[in-house]
Amino acid sequence: MALFILRRLIQSLFVLLAVSVVVFFAVYAVGDPIELLVSPEASQAAREAMIARLGLDLPVWQQYTGFLWRALHGDLGTSFVHGIPAIELIVQRIPATFELVIVAILLTCVFGIPLGLIAGLYRDQPLGRGIMASSVLGFSLPNFWQGMMLILLFAVWLGWLPATGRGDTVTVLGVRLSILTADGWSHLIMPAINLALANIALVLRLTASGVVEARSQDYVKFARAKGVKPGRIVRRHILRNILIPVVTVIGMEFGSLIAYSTITETVFAWPGMGKLLIDSVYQLDRPVVVAYVMLVTLIFVIINLVVDILYAALDPRVQLVTPAQ
Repeated sequence: MALFILRRLIQSLFVLLAVSVVVFFAVYAVGDPIELLVSPEASQAAREAMIARLGLDLPVWQQYTGFLWRALHGDLGTSFVHGIPAIELIVQRIPATFELVIVAILLTCVFGIPLGLIAGLYRDQPLGRGIMASSVLGFSLPNFWQGMMLILLFAVWLGWLPATGRGDTVTVLGVRLSILTADGWSHLIMPAINLALANIALVLRLTASGVVEARSQDYVKFARAKGVKPGRIVRRHILRNILIPVVTVIGMEFGSLIAYSTITETVFAWPGMGKLLIDSVYQLDRPVVVAYVMLVTLIFVIINLVVDILYAALDPRVQLVTPAQ
């Protein structure tokens, strides 16, 4: 296990380095932030002073090496727009995004796995067919359209839920949380549902296909022949074995939701990292964009490592390190 983790950490360093090169030079090639940061009426001296202050007068390779050196010391640059460290700006938004993603993952597990079990167990009956048919909507409907329809239905027509914002928050250990207040939940539930719908459909179909395959296995037939109760067969023999790919997918989707929550956060004006990224792209705030991508890449790396370890824990047949030939 220790050797596996060490190898993965070394690989992760190369991944982070490659991502930093691609992202830094890609962001550098898009627009000129000075045009947004400096008034058109400003003098040429003021423009040059701003360029020098931001380090934009240096060659691009020198800007990158400076960024890389600072990143090794935990400094991912200072926001052009806000004037504070980019990582500090992102960290301020992390609790909002994590609240949204965690609730979306919980909804995925609470609805996706049970509905998938039902669809797999009753595959040839109207109930199972109906569940599988309805899951297609989760893949087919665009995320932004789902969000607008939720707002139209629950905020505009019914007036049950607020359309935008995060609501009331409480501070716990210096972290502002909306998940601990009723008003926060009223603001959270719609964007969380919007973010979870596609993943519910994914986990539902994955679970259903796993159930259908597991029911045809010899160990399930043997347990049924021994007279084991159907509920016990489902819990001990079917569900336990299909959880391996389900856990893997849920772990991967956790990272994806963090990275790709930008649409949901924009539609619902949710003040998370995704909304910050969109605003930073519009404002050409390069340090924030680069820091965001680097942080999300790091989160992906950590999640992949955790998923691999959980995979091996659930299935002892999985070997983390290939034995020497």
